[in-house]
Amino acid sequence: MADENKLPVKEEKKTKKTVKNVKKTEQKTAVQPKENKPTRRLTTKNEWDVLSHSLMTEKSIGLIEKENKLVFIVNLKATKPEIKGAVEKAFDVSVDSVTTSITRKGQKKAFVKISQGHSASEIATRLGML
Repeated sequence: MADENKLPVKEEKKTKKTVKNVKKTEQKTAVQPKENKPTRRLTTKNEWDVLSHSLMTEKSIGLIEKENKLVFIVNLKATKPEIKGAVEKAFDVSVDSVTTSITRKGQKKAFVKISQGHSASEIATRLGML
């Protein structure tokens, strides 16, 4: 009967001890000197090697009318100065600026702003966009 008067004993749960401030051993390797990478310049003879085709979407037509800009799909390796030179040579216009972006499809899109002396809509009609 003495066992009935005893309170139930809680079983102690075993806890895992965490170890703090453990130093990890790092492997030391010899530092290799960095090599100079060659520039990604595109060696072209023709401006149409840089410019693939013009892009005709609602947004690009709006840019032609509002901001005097043309939109082209260009070679991935083409730089902004190469794109500028190709547009100036192909259409006999002066270019103010070039902005590029990579699309989700992996293509490079170039937004070319034509200077005020020339009209982007004239070039678009020559290309058959308007």
